[in-house]
Amino acid sequence: RAGRAMGDDEDYGFEYSDEEPEEEDVNIENQYYNSKGLVDSDADEALAGFREVLRMEGDKGEWGFKALKQIVQLQLKLKNYPSMLESYREMLTYIKSAVTRNYSEKVINKILDLISTTNDMSLLHNVYGTTLDALKQANNERLWFKTNLKLGKLYYDSGEYSRLAAIIAELHKSCQAEDGSDNQRKGTQLLEVYALEIQMCTATKNTKRLPQPYKKGP
Repeated sequence: RAGRAMGDDEDYGFEYSDEEPEEEDVNIENQYYNSKGLVDSDADEALAGFREVLRMEGDKGEWGFKALKQIVQLQLKLKNYPSMLESYREMLTYIKSAVTRNYSEKVINKILDLISTTNDMSLLHNVYGTTLDALKQANNERLWFKTNLKLGKLYYDSGEYSRLAAIIAELHKSCQAEDGSDNQRKGTQLLEVYALEIQMCTATKNTKRLPQPYKKGP
């Protein structure tokens, strides 16, 4: 009987301690989805609703990250670029610990792709610069490389070759060993850098700059 009573107490204690946080999570989740439902009909109310998610969550967590993702996308759609950039910076502060690396990469890539459709090179330069700084601080070398490569391709498409050259130099440096030679462990990344450099050399008719393996003629 004593064992049964102890088990009852344990069950009761477990339910009691977990009930409040679960209820709070449900409230935050409801607030998020209610706000999401307003995105197409009332943008201002939706933005205010997502901000309320941040207030309700308090500490940085997944719901706050999701809410900021929605805020950034909505402000981009409304062409409110200064506010969008501010919200995006806030969202990037969540990538160190609030969400998984895979999920943060997926969201960042989606937002960068959306911003690329604006064809506003000044905005793109700002957003990519902000992203690269945040990824460096978060020690996410893989996404830092991919993002720089993506920016390089945008500069290639828009003919901004001096900026592209700077990115190629930085990417190449990240693929070098301590003695300055190519780090063969980063062979795939090196091939991507060389491919971008060859595109630039071809576009600018600057064959002198071609990477060493491609200079040898017949």
